[in-house]
Amino acid sequence: MLFCYINDGHPPEKPSIMIKNAARWALSFLCVVWFPGADAAPVVPVGNVTSAELHGQSVKLRTDNGYAELSLYGPSILRVRVARAPLGRDFSYAVVAKPEPAGASLTQDADQIMLKTSALTARVSKHPFAVRVYDAAGKLLTQDEPGLGISWIGDEVTNYKSLQEGERFIGLGEKTGNLDRRGSAYTNWNTDAFRYVEGTDPLYATIPFYMGVHHGAVYGIFLDNSHRTDFNFGASNRRFSSFTAHGGEMNYYVFAAPSVAGILRDYSALTGRMPLPPLWSLGYQQNRYSYMSETDVLRIAHTLREKRLPADGITLDIHYMDAFKVFTWNKERYPDPARLTRQLADLGLKLTVIVDPGVKEEPGYSTYDSGKQADAFVKYADGSAYSGEVWPGWCNFPDFTAPRARAWWAGQAATYAKAGVAGLWNDMNEISTWGQAMPGNLVFDFDGQPTTHQEARNVYALNMTRASYEGMKQATGQRPFLLTRSGFAGSQRYSALWTGDNQAYDEHMLLGVRLLNSLGLSGMPFVGMDIGGFMGVPTQGLYARWMQIGAFSPYFRNHSAYDSKASEPWTFGEDVLNVSRAYIDLRYRLLPYLYSSFREANASGLPVMRSLAIDYTHDDHVYQGAYQNEYMFGPAFLVLPFESTRDAGKAWFPPGQWYSLYDDAPQPGGTEKLIELSPERLPVYVKGGSIVPMQSLVQSTSERPADTLVLHIWRGDTPSSYRYYEDDGASFAHEQGAYFERTISVDPAARRIDFGAAAGSFRSKFGKVEVVLHGFGATSFGPVHAYRVLGADGKEEVQVSTKTVAHDGKAFSIRF
Repeated sequence: MLFCYINDGHPPEKPSIMIKNAARWALSFLCVVWFPGADAAPVVPVGNVTSAELHGQSVKLRTDNGYAELSLYGPSILRVRVARAPLGRDFSYAVVAKPEPAGASLTQDADQIMLKTSALTARVSKHPFAVRVYDAAGKLLTQDEPGLGISWIGDEVTNYKSLQEGERFIGLGEKTGNLDRRGSAYTNWNTDAFRYVEGTDPLYATIPFYMGVHHGAVYGIFLDNSHRTDFNFGASNRRFSSFTAHGGEMNYYVFAAPSVAGILRDYSALTGRMPLPPLWSLGYQQNRYSYMSETDVLRIAHTLREKRLPADGITLDIHYMDAFKVFTWNKERYPDPARLTRQLADLGLKLTVIVDPGVKEEPGYSTYDSGKQADAFVKYADGSAYSGEVWPGWCNFPDFTAPRARAWWAGQAATYAKAGVAGLWNDMNEISTWGQAMPGNLVFDFDGQPTTHQEARNVYALNMTRASYEGMKQATGQRPFLLTRSGFAGSQRYSALWTGDNQAYDEHMLLGVRLLNSLGLSGMPFVGMDIGGFMGVPTQGLYARWMQIGAFSPYFRNHSAYDSKASEPWTFGEDVLNVSRAYIDLRYRLLPYLYSSFREANASGLPVMRSLAIDYTHDDHVYQGAYQNEYMFGPAFLVLPFESTRDAGKAWFPPGQWYSLYDDAPQPGGTEKLIELSPERLPVYVKGGSIVPMQSLVQSTSERPADTLVLHIWRGDTPSSYRYYEDDGASFAHEQGAYFERTISVDPAARRIDFGAAAGSFRSKFGKVEVVLHGFGATSFGPVHAYRVLGADGKEEVQVSTKTVAHDGKAFSIRF
């Protein structure tokens, strides 16, 4: 009792003081019950800095109650690590980049440490430890909240940041709610969120990365911790935003690039960028839970062709398997998978099949037997394999955090490739089991540092898709297509992601748009939702509108549950079929533009489907409820999604010049407008200055388009440029330089279009280019008027009066 800490966290100077003061005795007694020492206090702050060592572009610190390290990963990326114990192994499934020279200066005095680069300044207060980050101009971006900072409650660690005046928060991956997350709180714990609705949290995937926007500035924060995490953006308080991990280190990165696009470049460089997908995966995909036999599949395939519906893929759900056992085929329903994939290939279609992680406990089942032999399954602490019930019955689950299990799974996945399967759909990988309460005491390898389910769950799907990707790549030598339901930061390196089991009503369609936009703001460019809704039966109007939006989504898949109406476009009547065909046709004409947009995502991390918060970050209209669903599809198209039941809707046109995609009607920017809505047309506008390459209509990407690339150019007020890209769409040869890439620029004042010299060794599939101008007026040339072609030196080479000029690798210009 005499040596008890009182509730202020400090021991009394002399025991005699406690003896002489009865009131203090009483207080000390309470302290024995509730606060028996500083280490057991309910909230333990990180405390003051007691020592600091500066090394190159990092600093290591000791504090009253912990250890810390700050390091620079480049001029605009600061990393902060804080823990109660000395910092342990530096390991991450999300981060793949290594620190780069930052050109930093590090200094310290009695009160603070300063890390300074050309892009940011970090000031670390010593009394107590606290971090403030400023941009290159000295504007405060983010700071630890005075009096709170970083602290622990048991194993739970939280960083509290001061809530800035007018601050908005965007991103955080697959989260419902508004574009601006201010006033909301979220949890990251990968969850099978069956029948999720607006407000459901958490969902399937975890991406603990967000951006803060205030006072004309923007910053990003990525919490690299795979335990359950919580984010509070001023919910139930007006003092702070915060992020909490339920175990492990406080380990986060601050990004200080001057724009959302710059932060996405830095974040995607840190966690890895999306590889170029196979071209066929950008085409229309038809799915159903389930096509029950190869007869059903071939009927669907032939109907797609008979009705002139362009398509590139058919996807099989779980009923293709023998009793739902992964890596098997039901031989009655699918007697010869290799023959089926060949028949589909003759029709220009690829086959994708679902794979679940649960491996049925069944001796004699080769996948189960080989998994046991490879010691591939998750275990309890006593060494016995964990059993959980899912579709096949009682199952074991591969420990994808173990290299041996990933290698084993990759070998199993190769069996699909041998049958001609082109894509793997990774489902149920949250991990989902009946009861949805997987025990916390399961042990995972975690690449040589064993841990529990508590730390491994959120990265389980990331490592499953990693193993699936590597298996398909090794087996085929071609780019695999992978789809996943669950994931973590870094999943973009292996897989596309779809938003799970959505529902067939208008609000869910628009919720899906926001989910896709948020995923794009969080480093996942290749995303989609089940067109038409997985559960329930859409109306004809809703189905048509959803197909229109799907054509302007990165991943375009139609899907519905077994107990709902069949979801093929022809099942909703001739009018809906015609609308669906028109927008699928448009999608295929836009493939050169779409593929170039995916190349931009691959090169820079910018998503294909872009919330207006990327290009118009500080425009208040972007965050208003009436406009928050609007998005850009690539750099050119402004898409305005509305419910199918409305005949009019409010639209916001950001600053600039805009044109209707359908009739070139001009629309000035910086304006709000009530627009008429039609079931036949999704409102889509083109940004002035846009350059959009298009091709002739094909029925699948296996069909070669006509020789002429049609280049559509919409008049803008200032010069603009576009990076056009091509490769073979299937192999990895582009990584060795087998691509065709050129910059196309337009100067409307000089009435000149410049075609830069092509880079790469790939020969374009297009031998000619046709230029079509929009919005330039009757006196300007159209596609059939005469114009001059100029060489790279600006001298006239030939007078042209036809529609096309050579689309070779040489630089040239067109004057009009």
